[in-house]
Amino acid sequence: MDSLNNYGSSDEEGPSVAPSSKGTSSAIKINSAPDVGGENTNAMRLYTAPTTTEVPVNIPYSDMMLPTLGPDNPFTQKKMATQNVLTGHIEAEAMNETDFRTQLRTFESYGYARDPSISSTGVNGSIGGGILGTGYIGDVNKALEMGGATIYDTVPKNMRPNQNMKERRKAKGDPSVLEGDNAYLGPWAGYDNEKMGKAARPTDEELEFVSAMHAKTRQPKTSGEIPFGEEKTTFHGTAERDYLGRTYMAVPQDLDVNLLGEPGTQPSFVPKKCIHTWSGHTRGVSAIRFLPGSAHLLLSAGMDNKIKIWDVYHDRECLRTMMGHGKAVRDITFSNDGRRFLSASYDKTVKLWDTETGKCIKSFTTGKIPYTVKFNPDEDKQHIFLAGCADKKIVQFDINTGEVTQEYDQHLGAVNTLTFVDDNRRFISTSDDKTLRAWEFDIPVVIKYVAEPDMHSMPAVALHPNRKWLACTSLDNQIMVFGARDRFRQNRKKRFAGHTVAGYACQPGFSPDGRFISSGDADGNVWFWDWKTCRIIKKFKAHDKVVINTEWHPHETSKMATCSWDGTIKYWD
Repeated sequence: MDSLNNYGSSDEEGPSVAPSSKGTSSAIKINSAPDVGGENTNAMRLYTAPTTTEVPVNIPYSDMMLPTLGPDNPFTQKKMATQNVLTGHIEAEAMNETDFRTQLRTFESYGYARDPSISSTGVNGSIGGGILGTGYIGDVNKALEMGGATIYDTVPKNMRPNQNMKERRKAKGDPSVLEGDNAYLGPWAGYDNEKMGKAARPTDEELEFVSAMHAKTRQPKTSGEIPFGEEKTTFHGTAERDYLGRTYMAVPQDLDVNLLGEPGTQPSFVPKKCIHTWSGHTRGVSAIRFLPGSAHLLLSAGMDNKIKIWDVYHDRECLRTMMGHGKAVRDITFSNDGRRFLSASYDKTVKLWDTETGKCIKSFTTGKIPYTVKFNPDEDKQHIFLAGCADKKIVQFDINTGEVTQEYDQHLGAVNTLTFVDDNRRFISTSDDKTLRAWEFDIPVVIKYVAEPDMHSMPAVALHPNRKWLACTSLDNQIMVFGARDRFRQNRKKRFAGHTVAGYACQPGFSPDGRFISSGDADGNVWFWDWKTCRIIKKFKAHDKVVINTEWHPHETSKMATCSWDGTIKYWD
């Protein structure tokens, strides 16, 4: 019990003294929980972030002013403001041009240069930039040996890098000897190892290298052209002839449409829905043409180097594929009777094909890319066609002889379109030079030159059914109208806009009666305008990519074919 009476707590104020017990001479003090000191002052401290704006409790001033603990935030605005690379900040070093050239030449001659990141260099024992704090980069040992001399400093002769490069001159000789050994040469003495009277020639290794380079350059750059005679054609139908011996060129008679009638005799209407989709090209389709007259066949030119003929009625299948070009086909055009057609390709060739058999009849080329081809519409000139090329020329070919009979060379840019007007006595050409020019056929002189400061390039042109107006797609997102008679003036009262065609040669099209004009746009839409009022009648989504051509059926009242760079051809009604 005495031990319990002597128990004291360290939390009590003042020393704890137990009363002495009677009968004991000395009191024993035992403290089982002594105060060991070492108070942890951080245990009761409140830690705050440097960005804290409100504190709910009172914090001593000494705690608020303590230094920030932990690593610095690398993404603070203060650091990001001075950061000019992803990993930190690189300081720009000011160095004048003379010093830079000096160090560059020193490095090229001696193999070392002064580190530009320090202003002073100390080679012996100094601590700075460069390799191992020497202040130099490159061959540090040589820099120490030469004392950091630059190209302009004087160095001992034995340390110069070009000490053995100087050629030694021959002896001047004895002035008393005129010929033979030790003859007097004077200031005309040559150098040792000099080849006098010997023609300098490259070494064998140099000759082999030059011949190899010439062999590479001599190889002709193939344009992908398929030689004439190697063209292929494939018929996809069941039989090329029916039980009466007729091919697909025969006009079908089992339809309720008069395919031999005059186009435009019936009023046309705007199509509403897609009734068929032809999908056979593996790449975009650049042009489509109906067969002249009956329009029961559709010809298409694709960027997959192929030309296809499609059936418009009955099964609406692909009838024939012609493979004769090495690159994308740019343009196609039929002759008046539709028995033959021309194709222009980026392989720099124009080829004449037989529509019925699919065979290539002839091939023409000028060595330049033809952008457009057109037959002369006159019946007595069906053996002549024009080709607008990338070399700014319009070339006239004779199919019978295969020769160039005329050249029209006035444009300042690639020729994009050719359109015959005025009873086929003249034709209109448009070019990348943002001009429109009129020509007399077979006379290479411009009779009308149309160019305005606000005009843009017009890569697609369509002729109105009355043959009095030209609708030209302008690359400033509008269709402009020009007269097709004598004056060829722009009709500023007619302007069709609203669509986006900048950068694309979207071919406009007219309805057979001339009441409507249509065009595709860059977003895959087809637009329709009224010819008289120039108002937008309708617009609908037709393809996934740019609609490059809209072709109206000449005998149907509301049917139209469209082709796109998505590789499909759609038939609308």
